[in-house]
Amino acid sequence: MTVLQPGTGAIRSEIYLPATLETVLWGRLPCATDAAVLTIEPGTAVTIDTLSHEGILEDQGRDPAAFFARFGVPVDGVLDDAVALAASAHPHDPAVDGPHVVTGPIAVRGARPGDLLAMTVVELLPRVPYGVISNRHGRGALPGEFPRGGASVVSVFAAVDETGAFGTMPRVLGGPHDIRFPLAPFLGTMGVAVAGDERPHSVPPGDHGGNIDIRLLVPGTTLYLPVQVPGALAYVGDPHFAQGDGEVALTAMEASLRATVRFDVVPAADRASLGLSALTGPFVATPEYAVPTGIDLDLDEAVRKTVRTAIAFLGERYGLDPEHALAYLSAATDFDISQVVDRVSGVHARIRTADFDRAPGSGELPGSGGVPWSDEPPRSPERVTRDRPESRTGSSNTLGSEEGA
Repeated sequence: MTVLQPGTGAIRSEIYLPATLETVLWGRLPCATDAAVLTIEPGTAVTIDTLSHEGILEDQGRDPAAFFARFGVPVDGVLDDAVALAASAHPHDPAVDGPHVVTGPIAVRGARPGDLLAMTVVELLPRVPYGVISNRHGRGALPGEFPRGGASVVSVFAAVDETGAFGTMPRVLGGPHDIRFPLAPFLGTMGVAVAGDERPHSVPPGDHGGNIDIRLLVPGTTLYLPVQVPGALAYVGDPHFAQGDGEVALTAMEASLRATVRFDVVPAADRASLGLSALTGPFVATPEYAVPTGIDLDLDEAVRKTVRTAIAFLGERYGLDPEHALAYLSAATDFDISQVVDRVSGVHARIRTADFDRAPGSGELPGSGGVPWSDEPPRSPERVTRDRPESRTGSSNTLGSEEGA
């Protein structure tokens, strides 16, 4: 695999934003008073280099060349921009700042509070053939139990196999890489600037997005966020090669990506057509699912917030009354834990948009041969002995509409 050093290799978009000392923040996220490093028109795609924080952090020596040499990575296999950031005087205090590096902010002309910013992931290219999974400082899902033996940080080196489709890792330190798991790269951090003049900590996600760690955000998906400041001031970072829901160790397989993201603006007047007029936080659309989210200090409350957002979406977008929306969610929707390690917990639901691919009031299920769709129980065995409708997967990430984000 070719290492994608700054400015080299495949760059999909005509606009390229490298990760330099001038274009990144480390441990903090943009706020309203930050100057944009790039200004674009709505509908523009930008290719953005992102940097993983693993290997550059102070508890790993703040020297990525030396850190990765311990795992057999040659100097030319370490990213130059990671080396430059770690060696610089770029402000980062691990006692008060988060670990994440974000590239941006990017101003989108015409975006203003009340609108939604739609960030569509077009392409994600691994920049290196390896990553790191870390548990540190009594954090993660089992604080006080891990790291064991008084260690402050345990970093497990994971490699990308020769196919590029799987990660590998050992069973014990120094062992052979005989564990193999699928890769699904995504950006753990995608967001917009907050109002005011204080940069938020990079760890807890919120209404601004940020470190949401939703692994569904692979190429072909869109993240919708309420705009909080003029221009939106968007950013991306915290690149992952793979993550399980929950992210229980503390990190995913952290590894740098070259991301191409398209930025669109949904005017306030158009939000209702997407079922998002009341949206206050992150919302994801995939080709198959509409994905409301909930974030809270309490995991149970995060679930409740997700359910409420889902009910509002189903009512506005698909015409369900609250009782039927709740019933549908209970029968047909999974509520997943995004992560439990980012100071607050995140939950997301997966609503199959194909379940609503028939016009309201049409009276027939797709493929039902004319059998009415009714709340009434079946009156005879003959009424229910029909072929099961073929499952269908949506072809867009636009919440069941035919128009692009």
